[in-house]
Amino acid sequence: MQELLSKLGIDWKLLIAQIVNFLVLLFVLWKFAYGPVLAMLEKRQKKIEKGLKDADEAHKKLEESEEKQKNILRKAREEAKDIVEKARKQAEKSKSEIAAEAKTQAEKILAGAKSEIEQEKAKTIAEIKSEIGGLVVAATEKVIEEKMSSEKDKKLIEESLKS
Repeated sequence: MQELLSKLGIDWKLLIAQIVNFLVLLFVLWKFAYGPVLAMLEKRQKKIEKGLKDADEAHKKLEESEEKQKNILRKAREEAKDIVEKARKQAEKSKSEIAAEAKTQAEKILAGAKSEIEQEKAKTIAEIKSEIGGLVVAATEKVIEEKMSSEKDKKLIEESLKS
C-alpha cells in the first residue's frame, strides 16, 4: 500500500498531518463558529416562534375585542330603540290623556255655558213676562181708563200669561 501511495505521489506522513490539521480545524470551527451560529439560529428561531405565537394571541384578542365591541354596539342600539319606542308610546299616551282632558274640560265649559244660557233665558223670560204684564196692565188701564187695584193687576196678569 505504501508503494501505491508513493506512485500516486501521496506522502502518508503528510496525509496524516493534514487529516489531524483538518480535524483540529473542524473541532475549532465546531467549537467557536458552528456551535455559536447554531445557538444563535436556534435562539432566533425561538424568538420568531414566540413572536408568531404572540401575534396569534394578539390577533385572537383583537377578534374577541371586536366581537365584544359589536355586541356592545348591538345592545346599545337595541336599548336606544327600546328607549325611543317607550318615549313614543309615552308621548302617544300623554297626547291621548291631554286630548281626553281637553275634551272633558270643553264639555264642562260647554255644560256650564248651557246652564248659564238656561239661567239667562229663564231670567229673560221672567223679565219679559213681568214687562208684558206691566204692558198688559197699562194697556188695560187705557182701555178701561181706570186704575186697577193690585189684586186686579195680579189676576189679570196671571190670566194673560195662561192664555
